[in-house]
Amino acid sequence: MRKVTAVVAGVALLGSIVAGCGNNGNNANTGSTSDSAAGDKAKKVTISVYYPLPDQVEDRKLEDDKIRRFQEKYPNVTIEKSDWHYNVNEIGIKMAANEAPTIFNTFATEAKFLVERGWAADITDLWNNYEHKDEINPTLQNQFVIDNKVYGVIQKGYVTSTVVNKKMLEDKNVAIPSYDWTWDDMLNTAKAVADPKKGISGIAPMGKGNEAGWNWTNFLFEAGGEIQTDDGSKVTAAFNSEAGEKAMEFYNKLKWEANAIPQDWALGWGDAVGAFAQKRTAMVVAGAEGPLDQALNQGGMKPEDVLTYPMPAAEKGGKHYGILGGDYLVINPNASKEEQEAAFNYITFDYFSDSWLESVEKDIQARKAEGKYYIPPQMNYYKDDSEYGKKAQAIFDKYDNVYKYDAESNALLDGKPEAQYSTQEFYGEMTNIIQEIFSKKNVDYKAKLDTAAQTMQTKYYDQIGK
Repeated sequence: MRKVTAVVAGVALLGSIVAGCGNNGNNANTGSTSDSAAGDKAKKVTISVYYPLPDQVEDRKLEDDKIRRFQEKYPNVTIEKSDWHYNVNEIGIKMAANEAPTIFNTFATEAKFLVERGWAADITDLWNNYEHKDEINPTLQNQFVIDNKVYGVIQKGYVTSTVVNKKMLEDKNVAIPSYDWTWDDMLNTAKAVADPKKGISGIAPMGKGNEAGWNWTNFLFEAGGEIQTDDGSKVTAAFNSEAGEKAMEFYNKLKWEANAIPQDWALGWGDAVGAFAQKRTAMVVAGAEGPLDQALNQGGMKPEDVLTYPMPAAEKGGKHYGILGGDYLVINPNASKEEQEAAFNYITFDYFSDSWLESVEKDIQARKAEGKYYIPPQMNYYKDDSEYGKKAQAIFDKYDNVYKYDAESNALLDGKPEAQYSTQEFYGEMTNIIQEIFSKKNVDYKAKLDTAAQTMQTKYYDQIGK
């Protein structure tokens, strides 16, 4: 079983913070005839739902199937597909113009941001009446529980990993590192496999957009650092520390000592993951699903050629900290009570249902017929050791086109949550420093980190609560 250590200080399990466990009769998973009859007579409502991107063809097929099955059970609900995907710079405009969908996706970092601005519906009552709430993965769900109130529902989670092209290493006779690896192992492996003259890098750290700061923060955590501290009355910048300097120095080594990163290092998430799928880099740091999907289903790689590693420890015996993140669904607070209830039913419709197991097995079979692979979430919305978790795993085990995460690697995963205040702004500040390091030698990391800390403190942290 996967071991993930969540380090959410002071956060209790969901079972201890939400009361009641009854079913209000509207749960989408009961499958009763009376519910369908009630749906025929219920007030007609329309909800707009988060819909996968155009290039996520298989995911769209699954969502279309879900919409069809949902409307069979709830004929009073009309579903509209929303092509808007969460953007921190657009959510305020969408809310002000009343253009945000009824259900929208977001990330673990956004809980307090959305709640403080009134952009996430309080769904505590709906949650309390949800019959499967105690079977949901509490490590993930707790990210959207604030002051004992529930504001979102987990879809899936991840601990940031390093995905490695094993075949590229073997082709260059580079030793395959142990899963219990260190920064030095990553540096030496990246240096050995890189071939700058051919445009091949050993590793492709993200270098533009907030994802660059997000990538780097894994190394801050591994070095023992924190983004911020919160004593209950004041949030204080904490990343301008010895650990922060150590993590920046490691990036400096990757660029200037090992010459192991792409010459054109200004890569966003899609660029870095794309470079991995195209075999232009041997390693990429991300939640594992994206790189695996692109490598296997677009890059033509085989599962045995792609390894998913925990993040490297700063030194032998250290923690393999990776950012604990996830995808969440939030309900628009401007929606009516009936729309919010329909939205909650839609979000949880396939959770713990046999129909989802049947649907995902058909998807796996269809992919197999097309020579494609199914990549399960690294962390699921349900508890892995639950009866439902065992049923799902039994299906995955039946097929050779389902990617299998290595048990030894998973056992080393240590998930550390992102900070809950102004995290995207922090990532942006770190990206500025990373870009300086990648573009010129002898950057004064301490001075840069101190300046960034002062900016974050005065512009953001000191404003909290005002």
